[in-house]
Order: sequence, then C-alpha cells, then structure tokens
Amino acid sequence: MIAQSTSRRSFMAFLAAGSVLPFASACSAKPAAKGTFPIMKSEAEWRRVLTAEQFYILREEGTERPFTSPLLKEHRKGTFVCAADGHPLFSSATKFDSGTGWPSFWKPLPKGVATSSDRSLGMVRTEVHCTQCGGHLGHVFDDGPAPTGLRYCINGDALKFRPA
Repeated sequence: MIAQSTSRRSFMAFLAAGSVLPFASACSAKPAAKGTFPIMKSEAEWRRVLTAEQFYILREEGTERPFTSPLLKEHRKGTFVCAADGHPLFSSATKFDSGTGWPSFWKPLPKGVATSSDRSLGMVRTEVHCTQCGGHLGHVFDDGPAPTGLRYCINGDALKFRPA
C-alpha cells in the first residue's frame, strides 16, 4: 500500500511539473534575436518606447498567457505590424483560429519575419522574429492549414493592428 501511494504521489508530482513547462519560458526569458538589424536600440531606449509586456516579449523572448490578447478576436481587414517598429508582418487574410489562445497566421508578409532555432525547454522549436528590429514574436509550427501547412503562433503583445 505504501509503495502504491508513493508511486501515485510521484506520478502526480511528475504531472504537476509537466503542466508548468509550457510557461517555463516565461520565467527564463533571454535576449531578442542576436545579430545586427536595421533598427537597433539600447535596452534603455527599448524600455522607453515599449510597454513592460511588449519589452518582456519582444526583447526578452517572453510568452504571454494564452487567450489574453485582444488581437485574438481581431477579424477586420488590415495588417498586423511589429509593436516595436511598425514593420508589416502578417496580413489579416492569413489569420486563422488555431484554438491555441494566441493569434495565428499561415503565412507572413514578404520580408516581414525571419526564423532561428530555439532550444529552450529541452526541445527544438523555430522562433519567429521581426526582420527590422529582431524582436521576438513567437514560434512557427508545421500543424497549420493549407496552403502552407504552417502555424505562426504569435504573441499579441508583439503586434499592433492597422485596419485597411
């Protein structure tokens, strides 16, 4: 009976630990994409022009909680731009409801985003960042709809919407 109880407790602890892993990246943020970009600012300059949430996501590669972005329900025609520099990233025509809790798109605008390898959380994912400022936007996955089969899962705080 004791072994079974200990086993059950260990299993429950394992499940509890696993449930926080998706949010672990939010607790261990790292700097935005490395390299030189057309728009370069110091940390202090970025802090002056971004909200605390935007800075956390765009400059420290944080992740917002799912289902918290007002842009999740944005369905008007227009363009989603980088919240840091206004660079056009995604057309509203490519936005879809992925059910994940983050704004999702099946294709970026030409020269809008670039990708890099993200090895955090003990797995390899493809990070998406702005080509102009290097700001972290989210990740891209291969479980999206036709015609690309891609799902660009983007933090709403990394975006601003410009209606057509």
